[in-house]
Amino acid sequence: MARRRHRSGSINAWPGYVDALSSLLMVVTFVLLVFVLGQEFLSATITQREHALENLKQELTHLSDMLSLSEAKVKTLSSAEQEQRAMVATLKSQLDERQHQLDDMQTHSKEVESAQLGSIADLSSQITELTRQLQAVSRALEIEKKNEVDKDARIAELGQKLNIALADKVNQLQRYRSEFFGRLRDILKNQPGISIVGDRFVFQSEILFPSGSATLTPTGQKQLLTLARTFREVAATIPSDVPWILRVDGHADRKPIRSTFPSNWELSSARAITVVKTLITNGVDPHHIAATAFSGYQPLDNGSSPEALARNRRIEFRLTDR
Repeated sequence: MARRRHRSGSINAWPGYVDALSSLLMVVTFVLLVFVLGQEFLSATITQREHALENLKQELTHLSDMLSLSEAKVKTLSSAEQEQRAMVATLKSQLDERQHQLDDMQTHSKEVESAQLGSIADLSSQITELTRQLQAVSRALEIEKKNEVDKDARIAELGQKLNIALADKVNQLQRYRSEFFGRLRDILKNQPGISIVGDRFVFQSEILFPSGSATLTPTGQKQLLTLARTFREVAATIPSDVPWILRVDGHADRKPIRSTFPSNWELSSARAITVVKTLITNGVDPHHIAATAFSGYQPLDNGSSPEALARNRRIEFRLTDR
């Protein structure tokens, strides 16, 4: 029971660490996916720029060829010199424009590549940091597992010590119970209607009460005075750390009652309470005494003879733990 109370009050940290580990794994997966998509996008962009650059180079070659042809025609065809020069100028302008475009595209391609490389470096740094955090969480989980094992070992040790202590208390109470019953046996020996049944001291109801009544007879008063004096002497020797109580159990027979009480429940309860009050009046500590009632449902004898019914009408005293 101590182990269950300890475990139910303690905090279970394992689900929190598992959730943290799952979150870190999801972040790492997302970062890797972004990294792969960035690589694909960069490759597609560079390939597109290379195709455009190749087209411009081919166009430049074509224009250079046309320029060569035009210059040849200028030399051979003086009549078309001005036209060819104009064409050459136009072609040179187009060539310069295409060259400028080519330079711009190369510059832009370098900028895109530099930006992508910077993103890749940032992603690599983030992956490194996440890996470091993941390793730290793993180490923390290992430490927590070791602590749990140590706690379980300490709980088992404390439980064993508690069981030993409880067994010792039970043995002490058994010793005082034996002393109490032994003294009562010596004092009340050979008196009819008084017996010891197991760990209980039994008084037949006819010794203490008239039939159907919860008022003590003079003989019953005398018997309870003797019981109270003996109990006070034994109680004075019981250490304060031993949890004990004198339980007074009222029992009736199974026949329906015909008196001022509605049923055997009220009769057995009233008789137990009367005994408890009498013992308290005669010096028994009320913190160590209790009254209980069982009506006719805990018989000593299951027979229906007058003797069996009389045996079941009784008051029992039991020294037990609380």
